[in-house]
Amino acid sequence: NDATEIMNGALSQQFGAVLPGWVSTSSFEGNAAQKLIDASVGAEMLVVGSRGHGGVVGLLLGSVSSACAEKAHCPVLVVH
Repeated sequence: NDATEIMNGALSQQFGAVLPGWVSTSSFEGNAAQKLIDASVGAEMLVVGSRGHGGVVGLLLGSVSSACAEKAHCPVLVVH
């Protein structure tokens, strides 16, 4: 799917043909915030971007990153 292709392209650009052993990838369909919150169970840290593409609220902190910061089961790092 498109998301997997974009992810693989970004990883290849960053790391080359061989990914470091600590890199793992997954792609899921559904509500992004809820999928990330669910994935945060047992995680050491969740890293998300600071904003998406949604309206005035998105200018400060995107709805996905905001929901993750509020409800994740581990520390959340929001990157700008």
